[in-house]
Amino acid sequence: MNDILDLFKTLECAKVLSKNIDYDDYIEINLSQTNTSLKDQNYNTASDFEIFIQNYLDNNNAKIAYGGYNEIRNLYKRSPVFNNFDAEERNIHIGLDLWINHEAQVYVALEGKIHSFQNNNSFGDYGPTLILEHNINGFNFHTLYGHLSLDSLKNKKIGDKISKGEQIGTLGLPPINGDYAPHLHFQIIIDMENKKGDYPGVSSYKNLPFYLKNCPNPELLLKIK
Repeated sequence: MNDILDLFKTLECAKVLSKNIDYDDYIEINLSQTNTSLKDQNYNTASDFEIFIQNYLDNNNAKIAYGGYNEIRNLYKRSPVFNNFDAEERNIHIGLDLWINHEAQVYVALEGKIHSFQNNNSFGDYGPTLILEHNINGFNFHTLYGHLSLDSLKNKKIGDKISKGEQIGTLGLPPINGDYAPHLHFQIIIDMENKKGDYPGVSSYKNLPFYLKNCPNPELLLKIK
């Protein structure tokens, strides 16, 4: 595991959203349950959350807000995908989110091929999702792009080769994107566990040690900080 983490550290930064926006125009955002400014936020309405995100960007003179890896969030309480009586609540985010309130272009982080894709259209889920497979220096791993537009899944075939920096789609808008303010969920996945078109992006406390190991911090590739 340490070997593949060391590999990520040697790779050049990979910009996956709106190439024309510099990292200097990014601002880190805290969407955890410790953020008191979210206490009265209406999570049930995507439009209200868009306003919250836009105000945060404007107040910080920024264009993209990012963050959320290993973050405990109340955001998922509204969705039975994460919060139901049959399983332990899942509320710990194991990807990295990039928030921008329009249909921004999405780009490939690393050379690879299409592993799988599908529209995960349950309320609060990813919406259109694309998963790529990569092999670098003998290390095999995957990257997941969630909350895309429906058009992003058109003319895609499993096994198609994809180049680093190639535009792979655009962000989806609510409700198509799972009914969230527009953002990209970007996640590294070592072992797909035979899943296709979908992989958990939010964990329970019980399963967190496994997912933190199987899904390293995407900042290792994006290098925003």
